[in-house]
This record gives sequence, C-alpha cells and structure tokens, in this order.
Amino acid sequence: MNLKRVVITGMGCVSPLGRGVAALTDGIEAGRSAVHFMDGWNQYLGLRSLVGATAELKDEKLIPRQNRRSMGRMSIFAAQAAQDAMADAGLEPSVASSGRLGCVVGSTTGSAISINEAFEAMLPNRDLANLSATSFFHCISHTAAMNVAQFLGINGWVMATSAACASALQAMGAGYDLIRLGRQDFMLCGGAEELHPTVTGSFDLLFATSTKYNDNPKRTPRPFDRDRDGLVCGEGSGILLLEEYDHAVRRNAHIYAEILGYHTCNSGNHVSESSRPAMVTCMREALRSAGLEAAQVDYVNAHATATLQGDKEEAEAIGEVFGDSVPVSSLKGYIGHTLGASAAIELAATLAGMRKGLLYPTLNLENVGLDCQGIHHIQGEPERRVAHVVVKNSFAFGGISAVLVCRMP
Repeated sequence: MNLKRVVITGMGCVSPLGRGVAALTDGIEAGRSAVHFMDGWNQYLGLRSLVGATAELKDEKLIPRQNRRSMGRMSIFAAQAAQDAMADAGLEPSVASSGRLGCVVGSTTGSAISINEAFEAMLPNRDLANLSATSFFHCISHTAAMNVAQFLGINGWVMATSAACASALQAMGAGYDLIRLGRQDFMLCGGAEELHPTVTGSFDLLFATSTKYNDNPKRTPRPFDRDRDGLVCGEGSGILLLEEYDHAVRRNAHIYAEILGYHTCNSGNHVSESSRPAMVTCMREALRSAGLEAAQVDYVNAHATATLQGDKEEAEAIGEVFGDSVPVSSLKGYIGHTLGASAAIELAATLAGMRKGLLYPTLNLENVGLDCQGIHHIQGEPERRVAHVVVKNSFAFGGISAVLVCRMP
C-alpha cells in the first residue's frame, strides 16, 4: 500500500505569552516567563504550589453565542487556535464542510473550571436543577474537539485523544495516519487545556509541582536544572493544520514541515513514574518509522517538565539515543506545562524558530543537574544554526510516550 505524505501547512495557538505563534515566539526570544503568582489559590487548604501560567481569554464574543454556550475556557482557546490555523493555511471556511477536513483535539479532562462549578452548584443538596442545560457540554472529555468541529462546521472525522501530557501529540499522530491512509485531506490536530487549582492540585498531591518559588515565580519551572523542584501548570491551545502533500503542492500552500515519523507506546511499568526504557523505545521507533538514523536529527524538543525523575529519565534516554551532539531544550520555562496542549504549542514555536535559524534555549537552566548531563543543552541564548530535522517528545502519566519526527522543507 502506498501511503501518502503529510505536511504541516497552518499553525495556530493561544498560549500564556499571547494569541498567535508570533506572540509566542516573540516572548520566547525576549526570554520572558509567563509564570506568575496565582491570587486566591492560597484559600485551597493543602495546595503548596501557588504559581501558574495563564492565557488571556480575549475576543471570545467574536464566537457566535450559539457556539459559545457549549464552550468552556479551553474550548474557546481551541476554537480560536483552530480558526487561526485554518487562516494561516489559507483555507476557505467552506473547506470545513467538504467532508475532507477532520479534527483531533485532545485534553487531559473536560473543562476543569466547569467541572468544579458544576459540583459546587449541585452539592451539598444534590440539586441538579442548579446546573445549566449546557454545563454537560463543557465537562465532557471531547469538549474541545466537539466545539471546534461545531464552530467551524466540520463534518469529516472528529476525534478526541485523552492521554494527559501526550494528548496533543497523539492527536497529531492520529491525524497523520488518517491522511496517510487517504481518509482525509486535511486534519486540524492539537490540544487544549485550562488552569484551575484542582489541576495543579492533582500534581501537587504527587509531589510533582514546584513549591519553592511561590515568592519568585519567574524562576520556575527549571527544566534539567540542578535546582528544579517540579512542574508549573499552564493553559492554552495549540492546533496544527496537517495536509496531504500533493494537495498542498497543487494549491501552492506554504509548508512548515513534513511529518516523517511517529510512534506511541506504553511502559507497562508504573502509573506515575517516568521510564527511560520506554522513552528510548519510543524515540527509536519514531526514527525507524521516519527512515532516519539518530545522527540525521538536528534538534530534540524535550518534554522536560522540571520534575526530578522525569527530567533525569528523559535526559538519560536522549543521551542513549542521540549521544551528546544533538542540541536539546525544553520550552516549559517560558509558558509552564500546558499539559494536553503542550506538544502542539511547543512544536509550533519550534518550527517557527527553526524557520529563522534559531533553536530556543531552556529558560531558567543555569546549572545542569548532575543527573541531566551527557546531552547537548541549549542554555542562555538561542543557538543559531540551520536545522531541518526535529524530534518532539511527549511523556505522560500512565507510562504513555509519544514522539513525532518532522523535517523542514
């Protein structure tokens, strides 16, 4: 069977650094951190991490009220990012109803804010009459995918991936396969997430959050750093427009990159502990599916959330696969960990930077941890070099690994 080639022709995002890929990269190039102290979070007893990276909810009323009523915060982010990706790709809105455009948008859960509000309204009297008729649509696990499809009028394939931090990359992998198999010509793929104390609290209970920098938020998270103490949760959405290669060439579309390979697998080992062997397997299988050797990779955009074990395991895994010559960095120091949206937002920033000949450094990486050495970290300033092949890593709870390999034109 001859599989079709798949390229990325549009990118949209809403991140803690602003709406749009340009706002994201401008913030990164300025070395700006979007992390700040979260007012009001100290009312949650037992919550130790009081920092986060919020995205601005802006221009939401440009979305028709009929659509907006079923959207929580994360779905609004996703709808705006998807709309921007379509425009960036130069697609007319009518393409959405052609049957040849689908979407896969993932998240960790439904709207965290809406879920919390629903329970607060219903309890303690268990009174369902206090719930709005549309609250269910905010809370369902496929809320972002459903709302993007309804907003744009998509009648092709619509799916939702829910694999925590690997959600957006699994969404891209699913879209990649659908186009390779000829089932769709275009796929809007990515993820969305929103910030709430219960989101950070779920990591806090596992002692995975940053707690030492509540009084100095810009200093955290610190991926790969000696003084890292955990992740910082963020929010937003990243959506990429994937397209069949010949179709993109025929309409003279701008091509950001071609997706060459993808793999996802599970460690089968532990629900919350990172696994170096699984990471190694996933990266090697992604390279094998791309038909590439490790020496042909120019840059690795790491998952690296600044947890003690996660960064250690990933650094060792990258070193085992690539040695110490391939540049590596994480973008979470700028925007926190946007969870289900992270891979799409970070890949968009990476590809935009590579177009300028820039590989972005890891913010707050001042002293590489002894357990994270043996790889080529990008520190301080962007590394200026021509790079074509990038590996994007995502590693999630449940032992789930996902890796995507892309090549610039």
